[in-house]
Amino acid sequence: MAEPTRSVPALDRSAIPAAPPSVASALPKTDLVLLAVSIAGISFSAPLISATAAPALAIACWRNVMSVGVLGPYALLRHRAELRAIGRRALLLAMAAGALLAVHFALWMPSLRMTSVASSTALVTTTPLWTILLLRLTGVRPPRLVWLGMCVAFAGVLVLTGVDLTVSSRALLGDALALGAGLAAAGYMLLGAEVRRTVSTTAYTLVCYGTTALVLLAICLATGTGLTGWSAGVWGQIALLMLAAQLLGHSLSNRVVRTLGPSVTSTAILLETPGAALIAAVWLGQWPAAAAYPAVALILLGLALVVRGGRR
Repeated sequence: MAEPTRSVPALDRSAIPAAPPSVASALPKTDLVLLAVSIAGISFSAPLISATAAPALAIACWRNVMSVGVLGPYALLRHRAELRAIGRRALLLAMAAGALLAVHFALWMPSLRMTSVASSTALVTTTPLWTILLLRLTGVRPPRLVWLGMCVAFAGVLVLTGVDLTVSSRALLGDALALGAGLAAAGYMLLGAEVRRTVSTTAYTLVCYGTTALVLLAICLATGTGLTGWSAGVWGQIALLMLAAQLLGHSLSNRVVRTLGPSVTSTAILLETPGAALIAAVWLGQWPAAAAYPAVALILLGLALVVRGGRR
């Protein structure tokens, strides 16, 4: 039955607030610049790892050791009381997150030596897909747009791995390592999000990176990976990797996510894949197979849909 018509009083237009500015105009320009610097820093990560003449595991280990060396004095000076007061549960979760981050590095960095930078970077950025799947196991029901994005991205993964299979079995193994690295990163992010409910980013990062460095050091010692004996140029590349990827890349992303929001920040981080591929092509002359480009595009489209659906 139709609802009866009701008389509506005349509106006082002077009392109606002006329309809010568009999203684009509302975004702080300074934070947009910082986000662009962050994406550039992260994009240099994969090409730098490929170009550095040192074992991948050693690079991963020293990258985190250097990060702790830079972050540690500040954290101990400004957050000493908080570090002492961290509860047992939060401490164990932070250490577990650091262990998963170590697994992420231990899988992803060697994959860059086995497959193309474009393929490895595209596959490791499937972290949002693994995050959604892990959340689904805990009872979270994602929207339809998220499932659509996952299907599109997974189709891109199948195409990309098929392309790399025609290249070599080594490239296919590199793809598998990159996918495993994405899964480990998803666990790291979920645990980190839980810890940061009660612990500041600085305190959490120090515990996490410290654990990551120790686990990677143990892996290097167990596998007989050399940790020294390189030229000054190699050490400079590792330091540049720490500066670009850790301090400028991830730190600035954490800085701007509070103002730009997770949707804008997460979507922008997807630009790491084409950025890293472009840098690798120009700097290293590493051009992926032509059939890989549509696959990478599918993965990025799927991830963008997942991010958008996750926001809803």
